[in-house]
Amino acid sequence: MKKIFLFISFTAILLGSCQDDFLERAPKDAYSDASLWSSKADATAALNGCYAGWEFGAIIIGDDCFTDNGFDQFGWDGYEPMASGLVSPGDEWFPNFWSYKTIQRCNWFLSNVDKTPVSSLPEDLKNRMKSEVRFLRAYQYYKMSVYYGDVPLVLTSLTPAESNVVTRTPKAEVIAFITKELNEIAPLLPVSYPASDAGRITRGATLGLKARIQLIEGDYTGVAATSAALMGAPFNYSLFDNFQELFRPMNHDNQETLLNCQALKDLNADWYPIAYAPKSQGGWSSYAPTQALVDTYETINGKTIAEDATYDPLQPYKDRDPRLDMSIIRPGSLYMGAYFDPYQGDDDYNLVGDNTSQTGYNLKKYIANLDDYRGTDYGTDIDNIGGAVMVIRYAEVLLTYAEAKIELNQIDQSVYDAIDKVRTRAGMPNVDKTVYNNQTKMRELIRRERRVELAFEGLRFVDTRRWKIAEQVMPGMVKGILKGSVNPENGELTLEPNTVKEVTTRVFTNPKHYLLPIKQKEIDINKNLKQNPGY
Repeated sequence: MKKIFLFISFTAILLGSCQDDFLERAPKDAYSDASLWSSKADATAALNGCYAGWEFGAIIIGDDCFTDNGFDQFGWDGYEPMASGLVSPGDEWFPNFWSYKTIQRCNWFLSNVDKTPVSSLPEDLKNRMKSEVRFLRAYQYYKMSVYYGDVPLVLTSLTPAESNVVTRTPKAEVIAFITKELNEIAPLLPVSYPASDAGRITRGATLGLKARIQLIEGDYTGVAATSAALMGAPFNYSLFDNFQELFRPMNHDNQETLLNCQALKDLNADWYPIAYAPKSQGGWSSYAPTQALVDTYETINGKTIAEDATYDPLQPYKDRDPRLDMSIIRPGSLYMGAYFDPYQGDDDYNLVGDNTSQTGYNLKKYIANLDDYRGTDYGTDIDNIGGAVMVIRYAEVLLTYAEAKIELNQIDQSVYDAIDKVRTRAGMPNVDKTVYNNQTKMRELIRRERRVELAFEGLRFVDTRRWKIAEQVMPGMVKGILKGSVNPENGELTLEPNTVKEVTTRVFTNPKHYLLPIKQKEIDINKNLKQNPGY
């Protein structure tokens, strides 16, 4: 299958012209000469250049390490300093989402594509291309608004002098712009593409992002309507049959995918498998699930571990929501032909800083079978892979619809149906209506369901912020597994009570840590930028 990140040489020149300082500067005038827009091929190449690096799987997955779901032991990745409340604007090592690289490419495209003759680029195709680019630009503004709040809203290519004096635009104005863009471009985008254009922005992706933003903004009437639209014609989305198989690279283009970010081996490659695979499999154990996340999974009876009298804390993984074992490698898991043992050998969690998980858990989602990457079309090793990571999928749409209806206190059968589809796909029972029969209990359920279904899919950070629970769930001790042993013959566990692994202590200051700091080097370049409160 042809991927959309294959593009011709002049676009590569364009991408190389971007610098890494504030706004990455405008592409040089020489590259916007009308001669470069003489054909459909030129416009297509420039469009594909806008897609390059617009999102990365490793960033989506790593986002949960900002939250109570994950722990990243390596300070240079930058997640734990923020999660622990210790980050400062001058720190070199923390993820920087304050980037205008894609935005500048998109602005450059939108400023020039009309130069392409209609005889070569028909108007309807040009409008579709523009809509794809407007989505990519809107998505970047969505991401930055989540992490930073107010950000400069730049809609044209700027000179270096202009870029050094821009000011931050209020978040409400940025969100209004994003919403307006999504509303305008949705009708201009197709519901689907032929296989040769797989990965391009669709109408469903546009409405999926709109629904996510409406949920963040608390527009429950709007998000219920947008989600309901995605659940009917002309869309044909449905849940993939198998939760675990859903995340394997050969299945990334399926009926559940609204939007994914694609990667090519050796070109626009991603490296997420090596980041969180166990050391025994050649990985780094960077993105480790926490005990708090593990404890969120219900028992197979549809009850929380606190509610279920059959739950045994010394056999804590027995008879649990199947998504636990589909998402997380835990003590005694059968993984890659052996029972995972974090108590000894290569995966001993006592080996601090030695690529072993410090919580005793490794992430399994996306890497249920590492052989998917080794010596295949997706990669020759697990640090240079192709494939795709889903950015928006139908399960999120169903849960978003249910949450909106719950917040509106319109809890009808359609709400239970949406949640039950997600639960039963994974092997869980339907929602117990005798227990979950009011807004308070349903809100508790939908928040738990989002956490386990969408773990390590880049949504926990924004969920804890919009629910205003970050100050409750973030501070305190990050915990891991109990001490014990694993029988290498059958994976049976012997655990010691009251021996939980204490990993690190986090602090959280409200409202400071609801947002990331702008890196000091950005403010040094542009004195008009003001730092987020508390930093």
